[in-house]
This record gives sequence, structure tokens and C-alpha cells, in this order.
Amino acid sequence: MEKPAICGGTPVRSTPLSYGRQYIDEDDIRAVTETLQSDYLTCGPRITQLEHKLCAITGAKYCVAVSNGTAALHIAALAAGIGPGDEVITTPITFAASANCALYCGARPVFADIDPDTYNISPASIRAHITPRTRAVVAVDFTGQAAELDEIRAICREHNLTLIEDAAHAIGTRYKGQPVGSIADMTTFSFHPVKTVTAGEGGAVTTDNRELYDRLVLLHAHGITRDRDQMAHPTDDPWYNEQTAYGFNYRMTEFQAALLMSQLDKLERFSRRRKEIVQKYDEAFSRIPQIQVQREIPASDTTRHLYILRLRSEMMRCTRREFFDAMAAEGVHSQVHYMPVYWHSYYENLGYEKGLCPQAERYYQEVMSLPLYYSLTDRDVEDVIRIVEKLVSYYAK
Repeated sequence: MEKPAICGGTPVRSTPLSYGRQYIDEDDIRAVTETLQSDYLTCGPRITQLEHKLCAITGAKYCVAVSNGTAALHIAALAAGIGPGDEVITTPITFAASANCALYCGARPVFADIDPDTYNISPASIRAHITPRTRAVVAVDFTGQAAELDEIRAICREHNLTLIEDAAHAIGTRYKGQPVGSIADMTTFSFHPVKTVTAGEGGAVTTDNRELYDRLVLLHAHGITRDRDQMAHPTDDPWYNEQTAYGFNYRMTEFQAALLMSQLDKLERFSRRRKEIVQKYDEAFSRIPQIQVQREIPASDTTRHLYILRLRSEMMRCTRREFFDAMAAEGVHSQVHYMPVYWHSYYENLGYEKGLCPQAERYYQEVMSLPLYYSLTDRDVEDVIRIVEKLVSYYAK
């Protein structure tokens, strides 16, 4: 039997693959260059154009572009009125910002467990964690798959909670035919380089609620307005503006907006290629008993940001770390998404303990993220599949 490279064999690939990578073409470069040569580098017309474009893509009435996905979550939590003494329910299998946004407001994150098959937050676990202090739910569309939004939205309505959908992974995903971004009270996006489309950094919040939109606009720009209707002391002075709220400088730049608009022109193409790669992975790995393939709910037409390889640990003669290292030795660099948020030492110091979410904790011990991005060739995808098959064969009990 051929042994993995980590055990002395020959690697399948001589050129390593990373788990994620942005795709930038000449149109993107031209859009940024033209903006750099324009009159505006910030607070210009491209921001407004981008916000209109995101509304058209998501179906939302309003959009506020911001500096990154974390900023989007922060101002969404503030716009929802979350404050000291409140609780916000979210998933532990997410980037820390999904929970940190509650801490930023002085509230307490509460972690509901995940569905063991979809890896998204469990609606039943959300319901079990609601208390009189619960103010909102941050439901993460993990890997790009929409959470069970109808059920979660019904729970929120029943208990008068704000639903914030963290769609950092899910631009381009549809839920029951409706684009993500127009379903929750507020939806947040991230445009980090490993996401489906990128602005370098960047984020956005979408909503159909005008009152929430007005708050978001104030919060992302220092709490300062030029709208006379929002001022306590309006004047006719053309230079006059007024700080009416405690806000932040979370504005996106013009050249980020230009890059993102160019990227959004390719969203359909990016989405189609990601779906093709996911299908190839699923078809190959579904035949391997030692691997669990992520289940997708029928309601979600998913543009996948991450592809999760989950090893059935009881059927393997190796740890996840050994398999991870063996993948790298063969030429594929994977990643792990995510350690449960409450396992971070900061949360440990706040009093959170292991054991809160058993399904999430088992998930974390068994998973890694495989390469998934637009520029992967068919040969690259075949190499990834071949390496996984080779290692599973070697390590299987």
C-alpha cells in the first residue's frame, strides 16, 4: 500500500494548495485604479452605488456598507438596542465576532448547540436557551448554507427577539428562493479575501426596516448627521453637521467599494464554480464510510464558502491533527473552522466552561476545511480528492 508523504512516500502535489484564495482580474484592477485617480477616496459616489447594488442582489430595501464584517455585526447589535444585562443567543461554531458583538454592547453571549448534520445552529437549542433576558438571536449561515430561517424567525417573533442573520459566508445563497439578505430583521455580510467576493476587507448590513436603517447609518459614521430632520438644533449653515448618537468610524473606502462592485459582477460565475466543486467533493466523499458529508437542507440553495471534511473518528487510526499534517505533506493546506467560541481563553476567563454544547465540541474534534475557491482547476479538485482517499485508506481501521 502506498504510504502518505508524512510517512516517507512521494507527495501527490509538488505545488501546494491553500484552503482559500481571492480571485482578482483586470476588471477589478481597473475599477480600483480608476477610483484612485478620481476625486474621491472616501465618502464618495461609489459607496452609494455599491449599497444600491447589494440591495438589488439581496432584495433588501436598505443597505449600509461598512469597513468589515465585525463592524457590521457591532452596529447591527447596537441598532437592535442590545445593552448591558441582555443576552444574545448564537452558535459556538463561528468566528468570534458573531458572539463578540454582544460583548461590545455589554451583553452576554449565550451559546446554542448545532445540528450534528448541517453544522448550523439548532432551532430547538435556541428555544431551550431563551430566558427573560434574551434580546436577540445571531443566526450564522455557516459555510454559506442558510440556517433554518423560517423556524428561527418564528421563535424570534414568538419571544419578541431581533433576528440578526450573520451571512458572512453566504453572499449568493438563497433560502426558499429568496436571497439571503432580505429575510432577517438585519443581515450582515463580510467581504474578506477568502469569501466568495471581496473588497479586501469590508462588510455590509441589509434590512427592510427604515428605523433600523437610520440607526445603522448614524452608528457607522461617528453618530454624525447632516439630515436636518434628525438634528436637535438645525440651521441653514451649509457646513453644519451634528453628532446625535454615539457612533464609530466604520466607513468603507471608495476603492474598496469599486473592487466589490466589480467582484459582484462575477458573483453568479463564482457561485456556479463553487457549486461544481462542492458537487465533485460530495460525490467522492459520500462513497467513503470514514467521512461524514455535510447535509444541506432542501430550503437552502447554497453558495458554499467553506467545504468541511469531517472524519468519523471512531473509524480512523489517527487524530485529526495527524490527518491535517498528512494533508499538508501531500500538498494540500487545510484549515479548521471553528473551535467553539467559548473555548477561547478570553471566554474561559469570563466563566464559560467546556461541555456547554456537546455536538459543537465533537464537531470541532473531527473537522477541517478543504480548498474551495473559484480559481481551483478540475485537476486541483481531483488532487484533493485523491489525497483524501489515499489518507483515509492508509488510516482507516
